[in-house]
Amino acid sequence: MTLPMSDPTAWATAMNNLGMAPLGIAGQPILPDFDPALGMMTGIPPITPMMPGLGIVPPPIPPDMPVVKEIIHCKSCTLFPPNPNLPPPATRERPPGCKTVFVGGLPENGTEQIIVEVFEQCGEIIAIRKSKKNFCHIRFAEEYMVDKALYLSGYRIRLGSSTDKKDTGRLHVDFAQARDDLYEWECKQRMLAREERHRRRMEEERLRPPSPPPVVHYSDHECSIVAEKLKDDSKFSEAVQTLLTWIERGEVNRRSANNFYSMIQSANSHVRRLVNEKAAHEKDMEEAKEKFKQALSGILIQFEQIVAVYHSASKQKAWDHFTKAQRKNISVWCKQAEEIRNIHNDELMGIRREEEMEMSDDEIEETTETKETEESALVSQAEALKEENDSLRWQLDAYRNEVELLKQEQGKAHREDDPNKEQQLKLLQQALQGMQQHLLKVQEEYKRKEAELEKIKDDKLQVEKMLENLKEKESCASRLCASSQESDYPLEKTMNSSPVKSEREALLVGIISTFLHVHPFGASIEYICSYLHRLDNKLSYPSNFCSIPLICTSDVECLMSRLQHTFKQEMTGVGASLEKRWKFCGFEGLKLT
Repeated sequence: MTLPMSDPTAWATAMNNLGMAPLGIAGQPILPDFDPALGMMTGIPPITPMMPGLGIVPPPIPPDMPVVKEIIHCKSCTLFPPNPNLPPPATRERPPGCKTVFVGGLPENGTEQIIVEVFEQCGEIIAIRKSKKNFCHIRFAEEYMVDKALYLSGYRIRLGSSTDKKDTGRLHVDFAQARDDLYEWECKQRMLAREERHRRRMEEERLRPPSPPPVVHYSDHECSIVAEKLKDDSKFSEAVQTLLTWIERGEVNRRSANNFYSMIQSANSHVRRLVNEKAAHEKDMEEAKEKFKQALSGILIQFEQIVAVYHSASKQKAWDHFTKAQRKNISVWCKQAEEIRNIHNDELMGIRREEEMEMSDDEIEETTETKETEESALVSQAEALKEENDSLRWQLDAYRNEVELLKQEQGKAHREDDPNKEQQLKLLQQALQGMQQHLLKVQEEYKRKEAELEKIKDDKLQVEKMLENLKEKESCASRLCASSQESDYPLEKTMNSSPVKSEREALLVGIISTFLHVHPFGASIEYICSYLHRLDNKLSYPSNFCSIPLICTSDVECLMSRLQHTFKQEMTGVGASLEKRWKFCGFEGLKLT
């Protein structure tokens, strides 16, 4: 991991040209504030490019910022800065890895020594190629020196104190493209890319999770170890993974089938433990909900007390004694406390509403499906016991066959003194006795469950007979009511004058009264209608018993508004949570009527 790092500036340039940000050993950027769009570091304060030993490319100078250039005195010549109001000299596009510059506008009498004297301030010069036409090419040792040389573009040069035209000139410095620069730059890019790939590969290997240990092949010794681990709750997951790998590999054969069956049976014994753990966690969750509800109620009580303090302080006898600033603070505090109290109150009411909905749904499902669930549970238990009985019989036959095989092998080999086979025979006999005892217990439990199932079936038949008798009595009563309605005209008149106009509305009134009686805090009209729709889908009505077809919210609300002594409507909540709720007031209506 300790690799030598080259020049950080070259490193950043290489990674920028490759289109990826350079990373260090720890996965962090090597250079701060690296901007791949600019190809250099941002956030560096402006510095003078003529400073020797400069190793970082300066950021581009904004065009609106004036650059102050001064006179530069050399031994044989003097450089005068250009007019600051003139635009900056134009330059060509910078070639990659550029270390060579073109210098034009040299004096006719300028020598190579004068060129070295002027441009040696920018850095180490490797080579100078001078032409007879007043220009030259200068190659520096590093790339940043080129930027320093570009700083001199536009300067007027004068040799000594002479004003002759052959001793003066205006320097023009620009980038130059050279094959040596391009070759060195490409070599450096490939080297830096190799380093970056190696660093990233090492980082990925360091962060890669370790491979899981290989699973050993099946053997009797390993089987005994896994069987012991299956009985331990802490090592159960590891042992089950090993068992699964063995089965998928195809390690099960006729000789090892019994061992695998015993391990699978051990894995099955953990189902009850997991179910108990789930039940314990659910119990903890319910206790936590109840604890949260109690804590929320206590907080709400304290908020009520604080709001009561604010209200009492706002009364006239205490309010007049406070200053204006104190009154303003008390008003703001009171408003904030009321808002927080309303939020907590809505949250508590939502919890209670959810509990009421769960209770009502559970009651409906319990009343309609209790007998069916009991019967189906008993049937499923009986089938499970039957399957376990069959599996135990098959396992018993397998043990018997194995005992016979061992006896035959002992008779053929005539090795009665072999302790290993005797020990195996004893173990098999003990397992056989245990399986026989378990089989007897299972058979007894199966018989008991069958007796309970027969008893429940008899009870069901009796309930069905009673239901048929009740239906017959109800049909007789409906016929008598119809005959009495036809014979008694004034009674029909009084029925027509009553708020309940049909048998359907009477059925709705009864169902709604029962529903609202178990909801003491009331319910909205949408909640009542959803309950009626669900009840209509679940109940199966007799042929002479009218169902609730096409329940409309407006019809139900109109019916409840007609029965003012039975139902009443109240507004609950504050602000945006304002809600209309219907409540059952039948017992109060009896006192009034």
